[in-house]
Amino acid sequence: MATRILYLATADARGHLMRAQLLARALGERGAEVELLTTSDAGVAFLAEFGIAAEVLSRHYAVQFDEQQNMQRGATDRTVARYLFDPRRMLRDIWRLRRRLARVDLLVNDSFHPALLVMGCLPVWRRKIVHVYGASLRQALQDNFHGRLPGWLARAFAAAIGFELVRARARLQHDFAYAEARESAPASFELPTPVALAERPAALPPSCAAVYLNPHFRDPALAAGLEQGLAQAGLASLRVAEGYAERPGWLARDPRWIDAAAHSALIISAPGMAALSVAQVYRRPILLLVSDQPEQLSNARRAAELGLRHEVLVWRGDAPQFAEQLAAASRRLLAAGAGEPDDAGLHHARRRLEAWVDCLLDVAGTVTQRAG
Repeated sequence: MATRILYLATADARGHLMRAQLLARALGERGAEVELLTTSDAGVAFLAEFGIAAEVLSRHYAVQFDEQQNMQRGATDRTVARYLFDPRRMLRDIWRLRRRLARVDLLVNDSFHPALLVMGCLPVWRRKIVHVYGASLRQALQDNFHGRLPGWLARAFAAAIGFELVRARARLQHDFAYAEARESAPASFELPTPVALAERPAALPPSCAAVYLNPHFRDPALAAGLEQGLAQAGLASLRVAEGYAERPGWLARDPRWIDAAAHSALIISAPGMAALSVAQVYRRPILLLVSDQPEQLSNARRAAELGLRHEVLVWRGDAPQFAEQLAAASRRLLAAGAGEPDDAGLHHARRRLEAWVDCLLDVAGTVTQRAG
């Protein structure tokens, strides 16, 4: 009988959805049956671009951002509190997931959805639940109330998250910087962030930048500054951002973006795990657009520590100044030379995907054996 996996990917950032569609396809090629759930209609539309069908679990849980992708902590706290304590929200989702959990071998929580954090620590359900999360995102979550609540309350929150995670069947922590997959503790795995197997695009202009911004970026002045900076640097560009889909020259989504990024002269993106992994695996220089998002600030620091060829840009509301900074940073990165991607990148991307598939199938097999 085929391994059956239910995969819940939050839609706050498209990296979770990108990972979900990569793994659903790769697991399907190994004979597994994978169903996908997400948390917004936009998330369903994103997955559909890759030929992946998904359903919305509910639309009540989300992290809140402003139009420059800065996290709005107060608004997020209120949204999460209402989700937790309104019985029409989390309890309803747990009721729905309870029925679906009975029909699968594994339920994957990507990433930190509260309903599955609760289910993952309860005896009746926890043996089938696996948590997937970035190393920097876990740290950011556990540090969320430090400096905003009394110390003992902040520590209690961090301890509660840790308890919920370790009670589940397994934990898969990923990072763009991990070189190899390994089991760091019983049922706790460290895995390199998965990356799509990039093909050469049919037509890619020379000196082309691959730009990807999460849908939280909606400030038109920022987009104008970015466009002006690319023009000043003499760079053609493929620009993808759902928040700028109505602007000329931008696309809401492009399933071949990673193919273009892997063969581009330069990547421009916020420092999410997915973008950094593409830059690392395919050895592309990357320009990081940093906002007030704790885990991405941590990722940017890690990029510097690892020597990843990059520069950091901060939007401060001045489009002409931002354009000049972007053009100057782009020229510096291009002057260093990137060379053409080789087969090594494809090899590393394939190994990363295989490590994830092997790990999930092994965990699912262990659950099935214990049930039997």
